[in-house]
Amino acid sequence: MNDKLVFLGLLYFVQGIPYGLQSSLLPVFLRGAGHSLTRIGFTKILYFPWVLKVLWAPLVDRVGTKRRWLVATVCGLALTCLSSAALAPEAHIWGVAGTLLAMNTLASVQDIAVDGAAVGLLKGRGELGLGNTAQVVGYKAGSVFAGGGLLAVIDVAGWSWMFMLLTFVYAGVALFVWGAPVLDDETVRGQQAEGNRRGGQGADAARPWRVWRKLLAVPGTSWTVLYVLTYKLGEQGAVTMFPLFLLDHHMTARELGFWNGVVAMGFSICGSSLAGLLLAQFSIGALMRRVFVLRTVSMLFQSSLLTVLEPSSLMKGMAVLSMSVQHFLGGVITTLTFTTMMHCTQRAEESIQATHYSFLATLEVLGKLTFSALAGGLVDWFGFQMAFFFFLTLSAGTALHVWTATFRGALREHQPKEPPQ
Repeated sequence: MNDKLVFLGLLYFVQGIPYGLQSSLLPVFLRGAGHSLTRIGFTKILYFPWVLKVLWAPLVDRVGTKRRWLVATVCGLALTCLSSAALAPEAHIWGVAGTLLAMNTLASVQDIAVDGAAVGLLKGRGELGLGNTAQVVGYKAGSVFAGGGLLAVIDVAGWSWMFMLLTFVYAGVALFVWGAPVLDDETVRGQQAEGNRRGGQGADAARPWRVWRKLLAVPGTSWTVLYVLTYKLGEQGAVTMFPLFLLDHHMTARELGFWNGVVAMGFSICGSSLAGLLLAQFSIGALMRRVFVLRTVSMLFQSSLLTVLEPSSLMKGMAVLSMSVQHFLGGVITTLTFTTMMHCTQRAEESIQATHYSFLATLEVLGKLTFSALAGGLVDWFGFQMAFFFFLTLSAGTALHVWTATFRGALREHQPKEPPQ
């Protein structure tokens, strides 16, 4: 089990690096250069490959092995970082955008392969909870490393050395995956699946609508689709815009890189880790019911801080507390959500599991991406206070949706039965 967790955690770590670069480093860089919140919000378009990944998920499911896809994409990320080391961001802003677009494309393909491997590797409720904790914690650790740690030292180390470091990180992970023993059984299953397709079970490849009908027929898929599209809307708006409010009124870019990019994300990792432990003891419905209510209360507190415009030590302390609590609860919710998604995917037949999970993960990204792109415009048009009132309303609506589902909806099905005495 430890080998599985290390394998998954490391792959999700390097997968989180492009997100950290774009979500934490790029907005602060652009805001410091005088760009509007609306323009910063539109940089979320660079995440678009994550929305499209469901289109090539069947290819990853049916062609080659997960090991080959993982090695190829991680090597591609290493080469992309190597080419990026030659860029000067002040003079080549479009080159930087192209780099992030390429990294998101490669990371999205890697995500399909590693998710498919995780669905096959993790067995039982205990492994499922710990595996999804490794997924979320690894991804966020990569995001902290790139968006917080590198942001804090980029003025000293420089852009080129930062991307050279990332090149060596990706190259090392590619070598690790190539020799990872946890995928040895996956090679055998891939050969068996290839034999089955040659034996006549590949009709679905010629009729893709059959795959989509199978995806939507998996029990619990309809509710999960609506949930992953909406569960992060209010939180995503607040998490995206509150640090920029602090940058305008209370903190420098370096302070923000430390408190929001490192400390607050550290709390997010703690929340994700705690959720994995709690899943071994409590039903997922009971946990989600309570944590969504706590998130709404946390957002109410954060919204109240927007009335304070004068810099002070007390305000900085309250802001750090607010971001830390928000990220901690967000970490808990993310682990619970991905566990729910994987639980739903394991009900699908093995030949479409990676595609099913990628479908759900694509919608999860689509919901967050769309709202993140619009959040800056909402703040520019209506101001921070009115925008955050809207974020708070969305969060409260999601809490009500989850609360209802835990009693008479899809989440009730996810609650584990007590073992016989």
